[in-house]
Formats: sequence, structure tokens, C-alpha cells
Amino acid sequence: METCKKSLLTGLEALDISIDDQQVTQLLAFVQLLEKWNKAYNLTAIRNKEAMIGLHILDSLAVAPYVQGPRIIDIGTGAGLPGIPLAIYYPSMHFTLLDSNAKKTRFVQQAILELGLKNVTVCHIRVEQYQPEFNFDTVITRAFASLPDIIELTTRLLSEQGILLAMKGQATDIPELDGAQTTIIPIHVPDVDAERCLVKIQLTK
Repeated sequence: METCKKSLLTGLEALDISIDDQQVTQLLAFVQLLEKWNKAYNLTAIRNKEAMIGLHILDSLAVAPYVQGPRIIDIGTGAGLPGIPLAIYYPSMHFTLLDSNAKKTRFVQQAILELGLKNVTVCHIRVEQYQPEFNFDTVITRAFASLPDIIELTTRLLSEQGILLAMKGQATDIPELDGAQTTIIPIHVPDVDAERCLVKIQLTK
């Protein structure tokens, strides 16, 4: 894991993200859990621990400056991305990780237990059926659906000043929305040679 740790620390420095030793340990432990469970559960197409640092951990943390709390929901979290890395980075915020795939939510629940995360709740449900008691300051999603579908399914979950953050590759299918302000934020992920952007949507009425 020494190579992974070096890649992680170099990447965090490039992102200008500062974390303590415990958070570094938690992020590396999460990568080890991903690799271990991936063999049986097929959680991610990325098999290599070193590749997971860039494509999963740094990719998730690259959007950290744009997240607003205290209540965040990660829709279609899959293997806990970006929710678990963000929850490690922001221990004072509360994260709800939602996915309809039972195998993946079982993994996420186990990862939360093993990593000792007290600020994460897992929901095994389809987003269409989800009825939260309180709405969220940030709805975040990574490759969950097309942007128009994401908007249709998730904006009802936003608090009055809440924002929707959609992590995308290329900035395509960005609709012009009445009653919403849309901002496209280019994202550079260290060690990832692919285009990334964050689509930020804030309702204006």
C-alpha cells in the first residue's frame, strides 16, 4: 500500500486538500476493502488498487470544495463513491448514501462499520420511492443517469438553498432549465487523463 499512499498524498497536495493521518488511513483502508470485496461483488470495473486512488478517491475528493452541508445525499452511490471519501473528508457533515443495488449497499454498510464512520446512513431504495424526513443541502451524483433524468428525479430532495452536483465526463446533455441556475465547473483529477466536469444546479424559484 506504500505506492497507493504516495499517490494519494501527492494527489491531495495537487488538489490543495489537507487531511490528517487518520483520514489517510481511512481512505487507504477503503481502497483495500474495495479491492477485497470487488472479487466477489463486482463493485467496480477498476481492479487495481493504484488505479483506484486516482479514478475513485481523488476523483471523489476533487469535488469537495463545492459540497455544502450539513446534509448531503449521494444518489446512486454504487460502491460508496463519492460519498465515503467525502464523508471521511467532512466528518462534521452527515451523508446519506442511496442505491437500489442490494449487493452494493451491503458493501457500503460494511465499509462504514469497518472504517468507523459515524456520519453516514445507507439507504437501499430506488430514488423514485425515497421520501426523506428532511431535504438536503447538496444532492450529489456520479454517473447515475443522464442529466435530464437526474434533474427530474432529484431536485425534489433539495432544501430551499440546496444545490445539485452532477459529476460528469464531458459536458454534454446540459439542459437549459427554467427556474434554475446551471454552472459547469471544469475539474482536474490528478493522475486521471480524462475530461471531468461538475455540473452545479441551483434552483432559483
